[in-house]
Amino acid sequence: MTAHTATRRMTHREVEKVRHARGRSMLLFITDRCPVGCRHCSVDSRPDSPTISDFQLFGEIVDWICARPEIGVVGISGGEPFVERQGLTLASRQFANAGKRQVVFTSGVWATGATTPLWIGEVLARCSCVYLSTDAFHAETVMDDRFLRAVHAIVAAGTWLVVQVLNDERTVERTGRLLRDALGDRWTDYAELNAIVPLTNGRGAGVFTRAVQVPGHAFGPCSLVASPMVRYDGLVTGCCNESVIMNLGPSRLRKCAGSIAELEAAVEDFHADPLLRVIGGAGLGMLTEHPRFADLAEERFTSNCELCWKMLYRLPQEAGTDRLITAISALKVGG
Repeated sequence: MTAHTATRRMTHREVEKVRHARGRSMLLFITDRCPVGCRHCSVDSRPDSPTISDFQLFGEIVDWICARPEIGVVGISGGEPFVERQGLTLASRQFANAGKRQVVFTSGVWATGATTPLWIGEVLARCSCVYLSTDAFHAETVMDDRFLRAVHAIVAAGTWLVVQVLNDERTVERTGRLLRDALGDRWTDYAELNAIVPLTNGRGAGVFTRAVQVPGHAFGPCSLVASPMVRYDGLVTGCCNESVIMNLGPSRLRKCAGSIAELEAAVEDFHADPLLRVIGGAGLGMLTEHPRFADLAEERFTSNCELCWKMLYRLPQEAGTDRLITAISALKVGG
């Protein structure tokens, strides 16, 4: 199997840099289905959750992404992408043929045997980066031996590995030891650890809480609104918030596309939306200077999503154009 050259591999920092640049990347949510059943799943994925049923529409979505020259990096997530073999194989091949860099998010549940199935190895080898998640919740199903087989398979494919763990000191230390045992003292030549804050979406809402609250005026930009996401069934969202993907939250963040024309219009509308451009550029704190949101300046929130939703509910898209927000959106700041 031919490994990628170093120039094709992407570290977490490089992936994030592209994600934060408007229109340079897109996330393809390929399936809701996942057999792992983690108690903290942020999208409430289950073994019997929906997955691709209209392959004609899915193929058109993939073709559209391939035809957009400005999109250089495509993320593929779920659910567990590797349970959707037909869709993942199709997307992976076509993105590679179109010269797109691919980033796949997985639990490694597929690493069940001593050898990696050929089709999975081929997908891994086309990736510039693979995010492999592990923590105490994943370990209930994806135990250490399976996790380590996934690590070896990803590294053997020549793909950069980002092991994503919850930001817990013991978990980070333990995962670092596993990687050192698996890959040697120079394991950082092949992989890195990325500690993340637990998400309180989906089933995670019943496991985690956030105690820290920040006043509205202190929030900066949310760069994730620079990269709309599309689901396998044509749902397009203005950001990758898991609850929005599950049809929760402000309708301003969701559009349904049943054709390529509707998909293109939805993505362009999100990029052009003045309020979303301010959220991604000047920032949420700046918006609290606006008379419509001035009372939110001192109100305290646990996340930028919480504040963002409150603003979007207060100013739905159908309310029409706000000239001050449109003017702020034209400022050359961030997104």
